[in-house]
Amino acid sequence: MTSTTDILTVIEQEINPVLKLHNGSCELVSFEAGLVTIRLHGGCVGCPSSKLTLFNGIMPILQERFPDVRDVELAF
Repeated sequence: MTSTTDILTVIEQEINPVLKLHNGSCELVSFEAGLVTIRLHGGCVGCPSSKLTLFNGIMPILQERFPDVRDVELAF
């Protein structure tokens, strides 16, 4: 079973280094019942490509690492 610590590790080690290239980052808000909620920061806030980043970048990484992650959403 996936823990919030597992997700935080992947966010910090794999996702945020890529987002940092665009002056952005993300943080884990919650993980419950297979739903990961994240908040974007920096250059990712208000970026027209933020939904593409979520659906084509962040979500596939988390779902590949953790089969019990069924969805990822943005907190505002």
